[in-house]
Amino acid sequence: MQPIPYKMYLSETELPRAWLNLRAFMRKKPAPLLDPATLRPITQEALAKVFCDELARQELDDTSPYIPIPTEIRDFYKMYRPAPLVRAYCLEKKLGTPAHIYYKFEGNNTSGSHKLNSAIAQAYYAKKQGLKGVTTETGAGQWGTALSMACAYFGLDCKVFMVKCSYEQKPFRREVMRTYGASVTPSPSTTTNVGRRILEEFPSTSGSLGCAISEAVEAASTREGYRYALGSVLNQVLLHQSVIGLETKTALDKYGVSPDVIIGCAGGGSNLGGLIAPFMADMLQGKSQHRFIAVEPASCPTLTRGTYAYDYCDTGKVCPLAKMYTLGSGFIPAASHAGGLRYHGMTSTLSELYKQGLMEARSVKQTEVFKAAEYFARIEGILPAPESAHAICAAIDEALRCKERGEQKTILFGLTGTGYFDMMSYEKFHDGKMQDYIPTEEELSKGFAGIPKL
Repeated sequence: MQPIPYKMYLSETELPRAWLNLRAFMRKKPAPLLDPATLRPITQEALAKVFCDELARQELDDTSPYIPIPTEIRDFYKMYRPAPLVRAYCLEKKLGTPAHIYYKFEGNNTSGSHKLNSAIAQAYYAKKQGLKGVTTETGAGQWGTALSMACAYFGLDCKVFMVKCSYEQKPFRREVMRTYGASVTPSPSTTTNVGRRILEEFPSTSGSLGCAISEAVEAASTREGYRYALGSVLNQVLLHQSVIGLETKTALDKYGVSPDVIIGCAGGGSNLGGLIAPFMADMLQGKSQHRFIAVEPASCPTLTRGTYAYDYCDTGKVCPLAKMYTLGSGFIPAASHAGGLRYHGMTSTLSELYKQGLMEARSVKQTEVFKAAEYFARIEGILPAPESAHAICAAIDEALRCKERGEQKTILFGLTGTGYFDMMSYEKFHDGKMQDYIPTEEELSKGFAGIPKL
């Protein structure tokens, strides 16, 4: 075996030329999206009223194993991809573990996260269709930042509805979006019918991704020449994010390394789905064996405490219904500092894999997450985003378990982004003002009560 360097890079010629469509490798496919008006499987024509035409086609494609990446998108990728795969030698030494730890670092771009991988694709298809602009939601701000960058590149207007608590907690992310020309509105707002309705029912709400999605969809549907762009949950987004896993697998294959455990934070599921895509595809074909672990916040325990059912993807119930693990579209999570993980549901692809027992899930408290984030920053030198730190927390736990058992396993996790715009959150942690919140069974039952009985 070749000596493994600290950072493993690929050349531009090894940048993936096609996205991997994980659904094509699944024997039992995710259940189809349902039209909210008819409650029947949604058609491409109906979906194209919300999303760009090509994105609607990609969303419903569960048979094409690979979908070519257009040259214009690959050229943009070359500005920051291939992204480095890092062997965490310092962390291994500090933990005293026999495990080998790798992380795929996706924060090496101005948006600070993996979100740009799908943002540039969605903006490209909007421009190609001749649209004026797009609307979207954002939790912690990474997706809004990425889409504003992509829209600026293609000369598109970008309207962002940012979850209210994140809008207030992360003002600098908001300003980065405005620097790239986007308009940013705290959600729920008084600018849409659904926003006004939510505020009337919950006047002191901190907002949620479900609320912001409803507002963004309404804003797109009431403006000629606009479509909606979503940063996670949808199959099209997992498709675009597969570049993460494809690059990772190519780099590991060079050195004859196969991960035993693959870990990712889980909100809507985009980064985790992208990271595991080629590894899960191989496992489904009997070519390899891996453990996959989804890590979510204890304050929004979609997989670990949710129910598997058809539910609306947004609070306003204007989006298609997806069969997924959900806490109910009306569930509004506590205002945790990992804003990108505050979503009531999990993408249907990962939900089906979890239902089949092909993936594990665990939830962690945010104080434990920030403790792991600080530990990692002091040892590996990268300040991680709160979302990414969920994966770090689980990776450390797995490495310590290997130490206890004397097992030399290979652990891979996704470091999805940097935390340099999350310093108010770190301040709360350092000052001892951060609190853990775990929803009660009664609170969860209220969310479950709103799930449609289909």
